[in-house]
Amino acid sequence: MTANEHEASEHSHSKLGALTLAALGIVFGDIGTSPLYAFKEAFTGPHALAISPENVLATLSALLWAVLIIVSMKYVWIVLKYDNDGEGGVLALTALAHRLAHDAPRRSVLVVSAGVFAAALFYGDAIITPAISVLSAVEGISVATPRFEHFIEPITIGILIGLFFIQKKGTGSVGRLFGPVTVVWFLTLAGLGIHSIAQTPMVLQAVNPMHALNFTLAHPGQAFLLLSAVFLALTGGEALYADMGHFGAKAVRLGWYGLVFPSLMLNYFGQGALVLRDALSVANPFFMMAPQLLLIPLVALATAATVIASQATISGAYSMTLQASRLGYLPRVRILHTSDRERGQIYVPSVNWLMLLAVIALVLSFKTSGALAAAYGIAVSGTMIITTLLTAFVTRISARTLRRPTLIALAGFTVMELGFFASNLSKLGEGGWFPLTLGGIIFLMLTTWKEGSGLVADQRRKIDIPMEDFVESPRPDVPHVEGTAVYLTSDPTIVPSALFHNLKHYKVMHDQTVFLHVVNENAPYIHDAERLDVGDLGPGMFRVTVRFGFREEPDIPAALTLLKHPGLSLEPMRTTYFVARSSVVDGPGALPAWRCALYSWMTRQSEGAASYYSLPANQVVELGTQVML
Repeated sequence: MTANEHEASEHSHSKLGALTLAALGIVFGDIGTSPLYAFKEAFTGPHALAISPENVLATLSALLWAVLIIVSMKYVWIVLKYDNDGEGGVLALTALAHRLAHDAPRRSVLVVSAGVFAAALFYGDAIITPAISVLSAVEGISVATPRFEHFIEPITIGILIGLFFIQKKGTGSVGRLFGPVTVVWFLTLAGLGIHSIAQTPMVLQAVNPMHALNFTLAHPGQAFLLLSAVFLALTGGEALYADMGHFGAKAVRLGWYGLVFPSLMLNYFGQGALVLRDALSVANPFFMMAPQLLLIPLVALATAATVIASQATISGAYSMTLQASRLGYLPRVRILHTSDRERGQIYVPSVNWLMLLAVIALVLSFKTSGALAAAYGIAVSGTMIITTLLTAFVTRISARTLRRPTLIALAGFTVMELGFFASNLSKLGEGGWFPLTLGGIIFLMLTTWKEGSGLVADQRRKIDIPMEDFVESPRPDVPHVEGTAVYLTSDPTIVPSALFHNLKHYKVMHDQTVFLHVVNENAPYIHDAERLDVGDLGPGMFRVTVRFGFREEPDIPAALTLLKHPGLSLEPMRTTYFVARSSVVDGPGALPAWRCALYSWMTRQSEGAASYYSLPANQVVELGTQVML
């Protein structure tokens, strides 16, 4: 190996190490805090197992192999390969599947509907995670000092309020601490587990999957209910895929196999060993593994870890909102970028405050992490099933290597995840109704906006003038004024209503008229070379198409600086942007009155086109139109 090759190799390893450390602080926060509540859930609550060596070993065996199959094999080994230009997550996967199914409208509708419902369920997950994670960590106070048991809820709410209030400052400076703190957390998990296992080594017998299989054959009903507790150890697995775009698949795999997976398993087995020694410790085996002297520091570390886990899901909700808006399932919302260098660090004020209210309501309603655990599994298991089905669809329709073995494996994953989902449905009355209800409401909003927007576009096509007719018709009596007019249009085949009203009321046109159409692509990013498409329509009239990826911040003035076309010269200070804002009124249309009212309400919440597309405020003219649905 030459010196240059050696230096390049060292740089590559150094970069991978830095990415892995960062990934530990963001990607694994959710699944990394599952030991706080997952194992004990099997032996507490209305469907609790009796504490016996057989039941403890069966639970640990089921937990180990579930994590190994669903997370290590499905997500880390297979699903991470299904990126959409480097981006992961259920919406990115939906966009990829939709692109592949473009020639089959029925399948395309089914694929998109499933992906959008999974995204809706993700919001339920993003709300429950901060509540259950922080609550489970603060509950350790009652183990250290029982006198503070009555202060668990106020302390939890105080931490959550602080967490949501600092979101607007961004995670740039705090993010550098996340990796090292999470490394300490996972090493602590491993250390506590090893110390406990050393005292009761028989617990290592649970590595044998026969303990779980024999228990299932002997007690099928109890095994079915046990799945809902075991599944809690898998929550956060979806985040490994959703956040891969930030760090890459290699860093995620290295972090998982190198530190996270072994640390989690050692801790779970350590909890099982403790329960075998002392059945009363099942009340909170995680904290009871620690020596009394270290309880307070452990509570503080656990709280820090759960805040990091919560941060990851909150950021995920922001990203999901951004992607849904780009793909046309949400109106324009105010999105603030909190970093000058990292485009992915965003803050969505409306989502932030709605999530805070929902999280506080959850803590006050459910009161304990055990009660919240019943609500947790349904949202995540539903999202996992849809992710598996979409992955199978992409595998089947595209030319990929090892297609048949992959489809067989995905079929096996689907069967397992359907079992987890069915088991979680047994807790429907205990809190499982919440994520399904929330997911249904969000799904209704997403689909209403998509359908309503399509109907508005259809209505405007009926009342607007075709672009071809407008270009071909002479207008010798219309005077021209200096400068350039840029008319934003959602459909390049019709004349923008803003131009129609401008001619009707002001009876003038500009020397240069640009009809600008923005296309939100299914790809996350668009290269500058593919950003613009320009064409001549007639003397002084041009058609410009600007493309943005769904992970990009749309900035029209910045995109137009790339414009190079003969005969078209844009001077920023002599350019005026004309935009139209439609107001919806009820009528005998395709939407029921209540959905029309919902669409109208969502329209009013939408961010204006001027700020959404970063148009200069002093160069924008906005004209309103009414559309009847």
